[in-house]
Amino acid sequence: MFQSLLNSVRRGLTRPVPAIGLGWFRLCFALVVFSEVLFLYFFRHLIFDPVPYLDIASPSVHLFLVFWGVTAACLALGYHTRAAAVLNYAFWLVFTVFTPMWKDFDGGFDQLMLGSSFLLMFLPSERALSLDNLRLKWRLSHPGQRYRPPDQVTVLAYYIPLLVSLGLIYFDSAIHKLSAEFWRNGLGPWLPSSLPYYMSALDMSALLEIEPLQRAFGYAILAFQFLFPFTLYFRPFRLPLLLMGIGLHGGIILSLNIYPFGFGMLVHYFLLVPLGWWRRMGGWLRVATPGLTVYYDEQCPLCNRTAIFVEHFDVRRAIDFRGLQTHARDCAALAGIPEAELLKDLYAVDRGRRVVSGLDTYIRILQHMGYTAPLGLVLRVPGLYQLAARVYRHIADTRARLVCDAGCALGGSPLTEATPPLGGLIERLAPTDRQKANRIAKFLVMVLVLQLNCTIHYAVLYRIGLEPKNSETGQIAAALSNGLITLSHTFLGITPHALYLHDHFEGYEHILALTYIDDSGEERWLPFIDEQGRMLAPYWGRVHSMWANVAVTRNIDHRRLRKFVEKVTAYLGGELGISLTDRTFVLKLKEVRAPMHWVADLRQRNLGGTWRTVGRAVWHDGQMRLDLYRNLEQLSRGMRSDSSPYTAP
Repeated sequence: MFQSLLNSVRRGLTRPVPAIGLGWFRLCFALVVFSEVLFLYFFRHLIFDPVPYLDIASPSVHLFLVFWGVTAACLALGYHTRAAAVLNYAFWLVFTVFTPMWKDFDGGFDQLMLGSSFLLMFLPSERALSLDNLRLKWRLSHPGQRYRPPDQVTVLAYYIPLLVSLGLIYFDSAIHKLSAEFWRNGLGPWLPSSLPYYMSALDMSALLEIEPLQRAFGYAILAFQFLFPFTLYFRPFRLPLLLMGIGLHGGIILSLNIYPFGFGMLVHYFLLVPLGWWRRMGGWLRVATPGLTVYYDEQCPLCNRTAIFVEHFDVRRAIDFRGLQTHARDCAALAGIPEAELLKDLYAVDRGRRVVSGLDTYIRILQHMGYTAPLGLVLRVPGLYQLAARVYRHIADTRARLVCDAGCALGGSPLTEATPPLGGLIERLAPTDRQKANRIAKFLVMVLVLQLNCTIHYAVLYRIGLEPKNSETGQIAAALSNGLITLSHTFLGITPHALYLHDHFEGYEHILALTYIDDSGEERWLPFIDEQGRMLAPYWGRVHSMWANVAVTRNIDHRRLRKFVEKVTAYLGGELGISLTDRTFVLKLKEVRAPMHWVADLRQRNLGGTWRTVGRAVWHDGQMRLDLYRNLEQLSRGMRSDSSPYTAP
């Protein structure tokens, strides 16, 4: 079996494909990371402070969030891509292990992002849509010969992330879903979308009330998740899998308020786009013939860098750069000036044979590139144009003294080709194709073993009640299995994916909200959970997970509830300017239904209903006391109370 896998890896290494899809994946994945870091920074007091604004976290946490955001931006731009990928993985590892993100504010997709961040450290994603390519062109190009960085990767750079980051997650999740009654009934997408805490702001009632459609969605998702890891390698399946995946995760984004998970999964589908589509899209973007010809001094390093810079970002191929050392006569004839004067400026000729020079050349370049045209219009603004022209003139008149040598002349000698730093050492240490194939095959075997350990332990044995507990051998095996899961969960994101199943929703028949008593004695709703029971923006993603999955569950734990009521009231008190010196918050409860079978109009029924007061959170001089009434204990039979007393209403 290993030999078959090894042979498949070897074949994959010999199949070069365009790197553009991998570049788009890296760019959009980094943008998801960047948006999540912004979310963490925005809610830094709620997430990281033990008691928001009262018992604050170390300021270094906020500083590391800034560093992480810079790292994500560098990864998106492809600037020092491999170093940025290593730092990004390190940040995910540190924040998900050593901060409240790992338990209290689990975003539901941390392990996905951790695993994909690990793979990005080894994928050659800098070969497309990156500033690293521009840096290589600047460093290794020389007059008369442009360096073209490799723009292809092996097909394994697409297949491995799809298998590890999506395929194994789908397969494990699908096996878990078979144990959930509402998933077996085809109601997997319907139930969460009908519960107030989980539904998005969009009213999806029209679709939720079509029972056959909802069942079709549910069974299609199960089939899709089972088949994905076995069919993604075959060309006829790529387009159907792409469309179904986009539909699945696009639906999550639209119907549920866990949009980071939806976007985190969705960006991986750039790797599944048929490779021929990228070539066609490139053909659609590019113009048939360049609309502007620019003449530049090939022997001037600054001029060369300018030409390379423009060509790197000219996705339409609308600019044609020509060296004066070769085309001086043509340019002189068009511009009507002596050849000796051409080096003093940058000249451009458009299709109408109109000649411009200096700053106007740059404005024309910006206009012809298309997406930069607004910047060209800005440079034409009176006052700004004159200032930019003076700056340009200063640079143009001094460039020979600053960056040029005796070769900066028509017909001058070319510059020496640059040598990449440590190039010889890297070539000597680089593994052979045979070594690469063996390492990749061994890595895939390790990942498969770790995933099978998770799936068999929790999705099979645990679900059917055969987890070994009685025998000494069984206990040792279970301990070893859990140890492996801890390691794979922490470092590779390989973990049981039993999200939103029956053991979460069955019996989830109550939701909680918070109001407060203002200075005039009036009761007002906190802008957190509204009167219908829906979580308000921007308290989605991790904050939603904290409240709906940890604080409020089918069996409410009093200690957890007190902890998060304290966090929410302290945070909103600080944000809204509500003094906590002497303040009372009211805990409201409303009954909802989470049936395992179809119920008509469930969404509207759950949004209705009457709220009852079940407790009070009383703040006095920076300390909170939570008093719960007995009817909360009756409605939540599994609630465990600690030393806090229950008081009568």
